[in-house]
Amino acid sequence: MDELHLLRATRNTTGTVPPAVLAAGREKLMQRTAEEDSAREPAPVLHPRRPWRRALLASAAAAALVAALVAVDVVGSDERPGATAEAAEVLNAAAAATITSSDPVLAPGQYLLVDTDMVGTTSTVTPEGQEFSWLTRRDHQVYIPADRTGEWVWIREPSKPVQFFDDGSRQEAERVGAGSSDSGDVTRAPRGEFGGSTQHVLNDMPLQEAVEGAPRDPRQLLDLLYEGNAGGGQTPHEEAFERIAETLGTGAIPADLRAALYRAAALIPGVSVVDREAALDGRTGISLGIGSPEQGFRSEIIIDPQTGLMIGERTVLLEDGKIFPAGTALGWSAVTTSVVDSAP
Repeated sequence: MDELHLLRATRNTTGTVPPAVLAAGREKLMQRTAEEDSAREPAPVLHPRRPWRRALLASAAAAALVAALVAVDVVGSDERPGATAEAAEVLNAAAAATITSSDPVLAPGQYLLVDTDMVGTTSTVTPEGQEFSWLTRRDHQVYIPADRTGEWVWIREPSKPVQFFDDGSRQEAERVGAGSSDSGDVTRAPRGEFGGSTQHVLNDMPLQEAVEGAPRDPRQLLDLLYEGNAGGGQTPHEEAFERIAETLGTGAIPADLRAALYRAAALIPGVSVVDREAALDGRTGISLGIGSPEQGFRSEIIIDPQTGLMIGERTVLLEDGKIFPAGTALGWSAVTTSVVDSAP
């Protein structure tokens, strides 16, 4: 259920890249990528985890490609200011609240239900080269048995468009929906190995292995997150922050590891408090994010300060795009967990 990671953040050592150059390069690569995707995938597909990454990947790759032509470097890990004191205070408080909260205890035969509500971008390109994009919602539920070696159940609900920014995209969504057979589906797999492979978290560690053996020391955990994630245009700090968000977003992380992840996030340079009253899918918490206007988007996690639970995550566009205006949450997911006596 893993998705593509972003490629972000480049630095010029020989001069400033004109915004028009980056914009032109981004536009061309976005168009080329969309055309290639259209040829491979005639019907739009919303992925089960972090569905907004494909659109952002194209934009980030364009910036990296154009910047490379004018001799830029990847940002070094020591070239950004540390996490703000406000962000560190919030994250450490969330860690303390997490430790005092009890994890749900499952009796034999019961399941941990991880219910994820999510929205991401869907795009199509016509044979004439017209591009249309809108926001699509597709929720899903994962039933994790008390014995995690048992059968997991993954239910994906039918996708549905939820927000448009132009009439053309609305009409295209209606056209695509009229020919769609999307009715949702149910997948079953022992140990949660959907599609023949287990979900990976942290630094490409199998979920159960991470639950049982990942470091609980924040510095050691952050070092693990940094391993092997440099390069490709994204800073190690941004990659580490996103891996923390993805790991917490599984809804299957025990309290001691959640606390360690929060404390590790407090050590990441560039993390700051975005909004102390951030609303996501009907719940309100404190949003912490990493990013900058130069990068064009910001990655956020939203935490319930009372319980220390992560409400969800989102990626917010910071500059106007071809279709989506600045401030649009190009993708978000909200997670709730509960204990149930049976699975479908």
